[in-house]
Amino acid sequence: MDSVRGHPLLVVIDPLARSTDGESVRIAKDVLCAGAGAKICLPEGPEEFARVLARRGHRRPVVIGDDRALLRVVGLLHKERELAAVPLSMVPVGAPAAVALSRALGIPTDTVAAARAVLDGGERPRDLLTDDSDGIVLGGLRIPCGSAAARQGGGGYVPAAAGAVAPADPREAREPAEAPDGPAGGLDGHRPWWQPAARTARTALSLLAAPAAGLGGRRARVPGQRLRIEADGVLLADLDRPVRGVSVVPGGRAGADGLRPGDRDALAEVVVHWPGGGRPVRTRARAVTVSGADFHYRADAVVGGPVRTRTWTLQPGAWRLQLPRG
Repeated sequence: MDSVRGHPLLVVIDPLARSTDGESVRIAKDVLCAGAGAKICLPEGPEEFARVLARRGHRRPVVIGDDRALLRVVGLLHKERELAAVPLSMVPVGAPAAVALSRALGIPTDTVAAARAVLDGGERPRDLLTDDSDGIVLGGLRIPCGSAAARQGGGGYVPAAAGAVAPADPREAREPAEAPDGPAGGLDGHRPWWQPAARTARTALSLLAAPAAGLGGRRARVPGQRLRIEADGVLLADLDRPVRGVSVVPGGRAGADGLRPGDRDALAEVVVHWPGGGRPVRTRARAVTVSGADFHYRADAVVGGPVRTRTWTLQPGAWRLQLPRG
């Protein structure tokens, strides 16, 4: 696609980015405004964030912030059923841990390079997973098992609808759970979505990258959980044998049967791990259904559940992201 230089942009700056790295925000604004007509928006909370996005008109959204800001924009557009029609751009601002998902999606983490990619890059189709509760997964899905998942959740899980992020790193799980701020503390009584937190996408992605490592490598302490797992109707695990973990990653990556994101024939990669280090089951499928006793799941950096059954379906090329050319 042609460069967006000269096209109107809606630049939405996440409050956390402004408070933690104002210099990077300033640089990003300068580069974007020099190359295109940009309307700068500084929302102070999730409701204002949603209103700004809904009133974008013909402007192309550009997010300046961390992974949570990107997830919020994608989620809002998905609920509006406009995700496929609105190309997204991102300038990651935050600690490396807070922009791990953006980096995995191919967005430069250097501020100037990312801003130039917004102006001169090209749209790339990206795959995602949707579930039967209208949730989405951009980078990967992980189902921890048993008490290990509860420890990772800091003593309690937060519904995904609340927009909260639970810790995935065992070092974070040792910290006491934070108490809600009360009615004025943020959406659904939880801490405001823009406040700093140790809960990041880095640790969620590390679980997806090495699901057999367990909590700090302490494999023997991670119990199994009895789950029924089906991939495109094929039974991978049943309730008669506990599983240690399940990961599902949106398909279409280069090197996987020659497919790239957005290919109509793309499939999600599904891996089932067993207790004791048994050989994992790996397959690729369009839809994955997990059922069993109440379980929680980690979608990107957000913990959802408990549920007794959930189906995730791959949506090839469901959204578009502006990335560097070449």
